[in-house]
Amino acid sequence: MSHVGVPRGTSRKRRSLALFTTGVLTLPVLAGCSSGGDEATSVAVTPQDIASAARAQVAEGGTVNWAIDAMPATLNAFQADADSATTRITGALLPTLFPLDAKGRPQLNPDYLESAKVVETEPKQVVLYRLNQQAVWSDGREIGAPDFVAQWRALSGKDSAFWTARNAGYERIDKIERGADDLEVKVTFGKPYADWRSLFSPLYPKQVTGSPDAFNDGARSTLKATAGPFRLREVDKETGSVTLARNPRWWGSPAKLDSLVFKAVKPQDRTEALTEGKVDVADIDAAAANRIVQAARATGGNGAPPAHGPGSEVTPAQALRSWALAHGSDEEVAQEAQEARDDKAEAAKAYAAEQSDLRLYTVRKSLEPAYTQLALNGESGPLADDRVRRAVARALDRQELADTVLKPLGLPADPLGSHLALAGQPAYKDGSDALGSQDTKEAQALLADAGWTREGALKKTDGTKAGSEGEKQKDTGKKEEEKPGKKEDEADRTKEEKAEEEKAEDEKAEEEKAEGAKDDGKTDDAARREPSKDDGLYIVGDDKPGEAEGTATHVIAPAPAAAAQSAALLRQAGHLGETGTSEDAPARITAQDRQPGGAAGAYAPVGTAAPVQAPDTARGPLGKDGKALTLRFVLPSGPGSESLRSVGDKIAAMLDTIGIRTEITKVSDDSYFRDHVASGDYDLALYSWPATAYPATDNRPIFAKPVPATDGSLLVEQNYSRVGTDHIDQLFDEAVSELDEKTSRDLMKQADARIWASAGSIPLYQRPQLVATDRKLVNVGAFGFGVPHYQDIGFKKPQSAGAPANKTK
Repeated sequence: MSHVGVPRGTSRKRRSLALFTTGVLTLPVLAGCSSGGDEATSVAVTPQDIASAARAQVAEGGTVNWAIDAMPATLNAFQADADSATTRITGALLPTLFPLDAKGRPQLNPDYLESAKVVETEPKQVVLYRLNQQAVWSDGREIGAPDFVAQWRALSGKDSAFWTARNAGYERIDKIERGADDLEVKVTFGKPYADWRSLFSPLYPKQVTGSPDAFNDGARSTLKATAGPFRLREVDKETGSVTLARNPRWWGSPAKLDSLVFKAVKPQDRTEALTEGKVDVADIDAAAANRIVQAARATGGNGAPPAHGPGSEVTPAQALRSWALAHGSDEEVAQEAQEARDDKAEAAKAYAAEQSDLRLYTVRKSLEPAYTQLALNGESGPLADDRVRRAVARALDRQELADTVLKPLGLPADPLGSHLALAGQPAYKDGSDALGSQDTKEAQALLADAGWTREGALKKTDGTKAGSEGEKQKDTGKKEEEKPGKKEDEADRTKEEKAEEEKAEDEKAEEEKAEGAKDDGKTDDAARREPSKDDGLYIVGDDKPGEAEGTATHVIAPAPAAAAQSAALLRQAGHLGETGTSEDAPARITAQDRQPGGAAGAYAPVGTAAPVQAPDTARGPLGKDGKALTLRFVLPSGPGSESLRSVGDKIAAMLDTIGIRTEITKVSDDSYFRDHVASGDYDLALYSWPATAYPATDNRPIFAKPVPATDGSLLVEQNYSRVGTDHIDQLFDEAVSELDEKTSRDLMKQADARIWASAGSIPLYQRPQLVATDRKLVNVGAFGFGVPHYQDIGFKKPQSAGAPANKTK
């Protein structure tokens, strides 16, 4: 799937991330199981959903077509433009020494290693690898120390001729040498390195890593040698496909499939590709999953209308009326009715054909090893104050946000409690108590302590804005008042004159209001149009009664501001959930939306006395020195980001309840991360980070304290919230050098608590993973934490003896 808002060029190779719509899909609830070990014993872990089957139950032969987002830019996983397709393809071609299991733990891969362990810690750390004696490259050469040495030199960072995206861990190595025999590789570290298992995965042959030219250019579109259950047969850019064939030199369990073809299919084209039989495995969004689930349900029969799709909304009475009109005596009416019936029949036929094709697939689902967070840019503005950031965090109902995305999919909806591990991993511990749970009163108290109050927003109440022309004229008037004779002139005005002026102003206001009521729909049409200045922008909390300039003073009995804002926000959120765009929003805007702060039943007739209301500091925007507290919330606008926008709207509504306005700006998916998140052009943003088994290595650049550059800018590494502390950096440095695993994990849990307390990023939920697969396929689907065992993927043997089903597919 697409990965909008997902940082690229991370310190280690990371899994692709997907965004899914919440839609109306309701899938059967996927039960969790308890993991074993440490803090995670009480945490529900969502299992893989891959239709597991023993190899004896898998047929020999066949081809599987697997959808990827796009052709890989490179086959070198250590280059900056490596992507999810690179990871998927190289996983079937190259050695991974410690793949992750279903609980996100690295496990020794016996296909490549007999053993690997730390054999010395003093005076230096030494790791001894003993290789599987059968392990060879596809050209027949044994995998050995020369391959380890070449990869270390390419990734150590000491030779700038190698264009590498990362060198974490490799720069700590002092030397690599042959052990007691050719099967042993001895790695000596200059500095202790706790995450040594993360190194040499994937392992490339020395033909790729031995020279800058081969590393930089040679491995972008081909690999001279591989060492996996499949070998690279062809990269065809014209057809957008990468074909792998069974590796005849593979020493492990042979691949069940003859070939594996990765096809570039855009996420929005996945459903069509499935119905046409072009792909057998595809990551999908909730809308596509919904269509597959519906296809599997019983359709209308015995004359009953279809359960869903075109024609499902037609009642028996409507059907009878349509038939009667089509066979009536009025020829013109009959022709129109018959044409409408033909159109519906054609649409129903096409829909039925699609449903028939989709019945060949099933939806596999789990939780993806990645989490969505709310990032708070602490570089400047109100969020530079940690009290404001903590207030934002304390206003969020994270359970509601998780429910929004995960519950409709039947997945466990638990708010994530860690920045550094996911539920079920050994390093997981809920550290959110360091910040505190949702508490509106505490959030308001934090804002008040930071100087943001309702009174602060109301200091300028004459209808002018800070820095406006009206304010300048007001300042000029004040200066004139200080001139001699000004006070005497003012004193000469009688009470009668003032009364007459006030009466005239009231009459003028009445006339203007009456003129507006006579407008024959022009005002209505104008109100229905999207803002021309920026049709991707709207402000939550900016439409409270009496705040808009020029509003008539006769709106005397407003409904509670929060209720009006909530109604308007829910209407907009519902619209975005359907289309993700704003082109057809005007058709859904009602009269109360067009009047600032308006809501149905909110206005009493002119002359009705307003009820006495006690001052309520919880209502209305907060401000300081007349400036409202407004945060710029940037969200992606593409069709694959509906659920992200839905979550963003809910967050905006939550912040509005504590007086924080949000200016929501929707930008294109292509520019969302590059031009806004990475550059710091935002206050609030939603994006995701992948999980890792090596947080001390992989997550340090994400939470490292930014440091000033010589040009005055900030060097942020991957810390796009720009919030960090020296203490957090110190805990990461201690953990990555601590060889005792339990002590290292404890240090990471301390670091996570500090990250929570700094409130630069707020983890919300683990992302859903939905995969459509051919119903006959086994050992493939939603892998969760784990990685595919490509050699075990295949078509399940039929129940009766005979040729395997779909063997020629």
